[in-house]
Amino acid sequence: MEPKSFLYEEKDGIGTITLNRPERYNALTFEVYAELGAFFKHLNERESCRVVIITGAGKAFCSGGDVEDIIGELFSRDMKGLLDFTRMTVDLIRGIRGCRKPIVAALNGTVCGAGAAIALASDFRIGNDYAKCAFLFTKVGLSGADMGACYLLPRVVGLTKATELLMLGDFIDAHEALDIGLYNEVVEPEKLMPRVHELAAQLSKGPQFGLMMTKEMLNKAMSFDLETALEAEAQAQAICMQHPDFRESYNAWTEKREPKFQ
Repeated sequence: MEPKSFLYEEKDGIGTITLNRPERYNALTFEVYAELGAFFKHLNERESCRVVIITGAGKAFCSGGDVEDIIGELFSRDMKGLLDFTRMTVDLIRGIRGCRKPIVAALNGTVCGAGAAIALASDFRIGNDYAKCAFLFTKVGLSGADMGACYLLPRVVGLTKATELLMLGDFIDAHEALDIGLYNEVVEPEKLMPRVHELAAQLSKGPQFGLMMTKEMLNKAMSFDLETALEAEAQAQAICMQHPDFRESYNAWTEKREPKFQ
């Protein structure tokens, strides 16, 4: 599967998606939404890819849905047509969270609207100094409850801050995003991609089965009570103990060498 509406390259088990409409600050079109959602599902089954990076070309990560290509067209749709669109947008988030491989968002500039939702759904978010962020849905007369934001954001930054970000829709700068736990790291612009690739390389050398199980459990645990979570983790860990990576880790420890995970 070769994408047409964005760029993809793969090297040493690391797949990099680049949103490639820099003249529009990588605003999303109908085509990008649909193809990106399908592509994340494809990557989930692509054995050659162990870690995914998503970033943007030019000065922005993603500025959300394209006002000209999407919003103007939506006024001609009836309720069914609108729901078809909003379900397509959330299917993208479903694809990101459902991809059991680690996803690192390299935030090279402005992150807003649907772009903020994509970053939020990723497993790691590393931004440069210019990666300001806004969940600006209410700024255009819509609900802040868009593309999983009301579900994921309170779990990342807490209910109080999530309410502020989703109701006001204001931008916060990269360092505030770091302070509230929305970003994992903030680095100087020229250091962004080297740092992202360093993290991706570390993840790609890790126990892939264990990492996949971790993401799956993180997803499921969001709706578990404590007792359910404890039992699910006990079962997940017992399954991992049957995987060859567990034995390899022990062998590497006894032989005083780095493990070579499958």
